Amino acid sequence: MTACAHSQATTMPMLEIATNVPKEKVTPDVLTTLSKMVAEMLGKSESYCMVRVVPDQLMTFGGTTEPCAVTLFCSLGKIGVEENKTYAAKLFPYLEKTLGIPTDR
Repeated sequence: MTACAHSQATTMPMLEIATNVPKEKVTPDVLTTLSKMVAEMLGKSESYCMVRVVPDQLMTFGGTTEPCAVTLFCSLGKIGVEENKTYAAKLFPYLEKTLGIPTDR
């Protein structure tokens, strides 16, 4: 998971996931659940949180085109190496369960 500092992105918390998973798997429930997760993890109002999932990307990881993703997580504060490990531990199992992206991809 890549984190960005406030000078790089936005003043609102944002989670962006680019993936080669087809758009049919990215349901409204997946988006709203991710939004709730972001707000809860950061301790911020969901009304300020943005989630963007970019499906159907031409991607490879580890030499295969099996499901994979790259994430960008931005927020003013509460971003750092240790925090990112905690966020990844919460987000990645959910992405595996709902989108079929293994936690190591």
